[in-house]
Amino acid sequence: MAFQIDPPASRPEAAAPLDRLVAIMARLRDPHSGCPWDVAQTFATIAPYTIEEAYEVADAIERDDMAALKDELGDLLLQVVFHSRMAEEAGDFAIGDVITSISDKMVRRHPHIFADQSVEQWDWETIKAEERSDAGSSSAMDGVASALPALMRAQKLQKRAARTGFDWPDVIGAVEKIGEEIEELLEAETEAERIDEAGDLLFAAVNVVRHMGVSAEDALRTANAKFERRFRAMEADAGDAFAGLSLDEKEDLWQRVKRTAPL
Repeated sequence: MAFQIDPPASRPEAAAPLDRLVAIMARLRDPHSGCPWDVAQTFATIAPYTIEEAYEVADAIERDDMAALKDELGDLLLQVVFHSRMAEEAGDFAIGDVITSISDKMVRRHPHIFADQSVEQWDWETIKAEERSDAGSSSAMDGVASALPALMRAQKLQKRAARTGFDWPDVIGAVEKIGEEIEELLEAETEAERIDEAGDLLFAAVNVVRHMGVSAEDALRTANAKFERRFRAMEADAGDAFAGLSLDEKEDLWQRVKRTAPL
């Protein structure tokens, strides 16, 4: 028996601000009296901002900055409202349809909560695969967004392939593949070959960390941040003399920074 969910009558404070934001966006998009910049935008021109705002949300979370997170979530919500308004103008859907769609999806994907299925019977990935099949998808690769960051998309593609049985039986095979790809990259002669082989090497590296249960995207973000902190510490220690140091001197400085600020 399906579980009926009614909107909480005790939470009108959640609806009013959203209605205000929707009205603001409608006013900004008014072709006669709206903001020229907002009126001129399309799905394609706004999409980069949507991606940027999602990253800024992640950055606020990583910095544990709740004030910034509130602001960034607002910016991200604006993107949803912006896209929804453009779709409504085209007669495709409106913000209410977006909210209804995600609400229906969350209920559908949690039958152990909203239906009679037990926790043991519930499997998120199986439900999503059934949804793709119902939507006419014929490949396990369908639905992996091409706009995802490359590392994240590589890991998702590999996970999809693994669910079909196309995967290394253990991490050893994935590790050995890295060595093979390094050799092929070193043997590449043209720029096109180097790009191709470099991609294979990165893809193989993602496969290894996936087998280890690690998010490749998160791991590289952490490595980037660590490198930046240590490099800035090197610059601070050396001052104006940093650029003129020899490579050996910079390496010594790097090792000292690692010892004193390992994280």
